[in-house]
Amino acid sequence: MSQLHPYWRMDYIEAPRPPDGYRPFTELPALGDDRAALIVHRAPLSYLMLNRFPYNPGHLLAIPYREVADLTDLTSTEQADLMATLVFGEKLLRAVLKPDAFNLGFNLGRPAGGSVEHLHGHLVPRWSGDNNFMPVIGQTRILPQALDETWQRLAAEAARMAAAGAANSE
Repeated sequence: MSQLHPYWRMDYIEAPRPPDGYRPFTELPALGDDRAALIVHRAPLSYLMLNRFPYNPGHLLAIPYREVADLTDLTSTEQADLMATLVFGEKLLRAVLKPDAFNLGFNLGRPAGGSVEHLHGHLVPRWSGDNNFMPVIGQTRILPQALDETWQRLAAEAARMAAAGAANSE
């Protein structure tokens, strides 16, 4: 039997757990360091960040700044902004990572898999043939690029796209 040694996982295993009441999706944007927070794009009412525990490289989260638990808790303006942020994320991933397809979804409530009560959408890039035997047999995911490198590529393109969008809307 072959042994797999994902040494990088030990950082996650040994990391201190956040205290009760930790609210990452409201605290991360307030850090003032988008690279440390993995935020690649800020819109007026929502933002895009890389998922720290991605299903695939480039797995983005679209998150409203205002803390709500359900889509129905958003105002119509917040709903429109969140959808525009998801569309921006799709364009961004297509430009940088060139996926063949996407999975898009929301986990609303803990029984649905929502580990954080703050509403957030998942935008997962997919490539033909990307689902191999590793997650099924080895219970291991293969990510070919470090989060920081992915952040650098996405943040640079997001800034370029945002500037081009602002120039085009004038």
